[in-house]
Amino acid sequence: MTSKKARSMAGLPWIAAMAFFMQALDATILNTALPAIAHSLNRSPLAMQSAIISYTLTVAMLIPVSGWLADRFGTRRVFMVAVSLFTLGSLACALSSSLSELVIFRVVQGVGG
Repeated sequence: MTSKKARSMAGLPWIAAMAFFMQALDATILNTALPAIAHSLNRSPLAMQSAIISYTLTVAMLIPVSGWLADRFGTRRVFMVAVSLFTLGSLACALSSSLSELVIFRVVQGVGG
């Protein structure tokens, strides 16, 4: 491997580690903030389970598809699209004004997760 290529690949483990960290963080962070989110949406914390399940179920269903997409279109391209979708979904979740919107945007996050 040339030194230029080795340098360009040096950051790859850190990028992958950050992506895995963000996915794990997002899968669990809602549990901590659930009472505050439920209060701001005028819902019971018990009614918020769909917001948790929607993300987890979407990620679980799309794991096999993401492998196929990476093989077909390239790992870098699929990764960049996934990170973009995850980021847009996160922003939309922050701006959601109802539980229905939150669930829909958590699914968008799951597609990118």
